[in-house]
Amino acid sequence: MPEELLTVPEVMARLKVGRTTVYDLIRTHRLPSLTIGRSRRIPVEGLRQYLASRLQYEEAA
Repeated sequence: MPEELLTVPEVMARLKVGRTTVYDLIRTHRLPSLTIGRSRRIPVEGLRQYLASRLQYEEAA
């Protein structure tokens, strides 16, 4: 089954952050994405991995 892809606004809503923050995460390769036409899409699994890595970082601090 193909992996679910999220739009930038969907990621913004899930993380409760702004557009600039999401694009910064994409630009710095902390959040994987792909371009389809002129739109950015973020794999759900990539978002889960990002959140898991942030949780590990926070627990270690």
